[in-house]
Amino acid sequence: MTLNNVPFQRQVALPVVYKGFKLDCGYRMDMVVSDEVVVEVKTVERLLPIHEAQLLTYLKLSGLKRGLLLNFHAALLRDGIKRMLL
Repeated sequence: MTLNNVPFQRQVALPVVYKGFKLDCGYRMDMVVSDEVVVEVKTVERLLPIHEAQLLTYLKLSGLKRGLLLNFHAALLRDGIKRMLL
């Protein structure tokens, strides 16, 4: 992404704010691309509902609307991509 001048951040901390108090829950998004898309990278046999729940939580807490789950363990990368929208 750097070579193509696409702005992104890695390991973005995601604090939880509850009733005005900032809680450090240790959430970290793998990547945020162009301040618009959360990208979670996995290397698992298959994507499970817990992985989708993790991305959905990140989307809700960050206020972003689009997310991608990328599973690099899939034989074909296109089979390891899951797109999520809020």
